[in-house]
Amino acid sequence: MDIYEGLQNLIDQVPPLLQPVIVALVAMIPYVEGEGAAMLGLIAGINPVVAAVSAAAGNIFVVTVIVHFGDRIRSAIVGRRRARAAHGARVEVMAGGPAPAPSDAPEPAPATRTSKGRERLLRWVVRFGVPGASLIGPLALPTHLTAATLVATGVRRNWVLLWQVIAIVMWTTVVTLIGTGILTVVTG
Repeated sequence: MDIYEGLQNLIDQVPPLLQPVIVALVAMIPYVEGEGAAMLGLIAGINPVVAAVSAAAGNIFVVTVIVHFGDRIRSAIVGRRRARAAHGARVEVMAGGPAPAPSDAPEPAPATRTSKGRERLLRWVVRFGVPGASLIGPLALPTHLTAATLVATGVRRNWVLLWQVIAIVMWTTVVTLIGTGILTVVTG
């Protein structure tokens, strides 16, 4: 049994009032996200609007948490680097050396090897900006990783959240509409 069958069985076994909660929880899983969770809800027989709203809400919740903590982590790292640079400048001045110019700040460590999806996302950010990268990002990476990558590159937290929410709602709606159409044709 694959993960989708297991999740489908779980949804079928809970009372109808709890099914949207299960759909929201499933939407928090990377690579399943709002789109996959909405489809699971549709297949389980949940109303398409309820399935889509539940799935989008679950996905938005986890992306909000990721963006919030990612921003805090980035701020701590940048603050620590600035403090080290300032401390190094004070030590050198105290030793009688010249104070470094602001441009002499230490460069960040070389980036570790990134995945092809992340490289593609960063190219999209450069080419299309945050709105474009957020809207087409799910084609390369899950929204979880897209949001974390955008925040890690220094994009403002609120800007990332705005465009990630728009992208999640858009993709979940599109997939739900397509899934509803397919299920209508198949089941007659």
